[in-house]
Amino acid sequence: MEESVLRYGTPEELEAKRIAEIKALSYLERLERLMAIIEVSYTLKKAKIIQSKKR
Repeated sequence: MEESVLRYGTPEELEAKRIAEIKALSYLERLERLMAIIEVSYTLKKAKIIQSKKR
């Protein structure tokens, strides 16, 4: 497992670092990250619907 790294800097510097990190990824790695984001988003949306029905 990767060690956590704290990042300090201005928002512009952090954004530039994120963009450079993403550009360094392969197409497959980018796709995997996108699918993970979609899965988390769907799970959160589904959880909110279930929670609101219980009330």
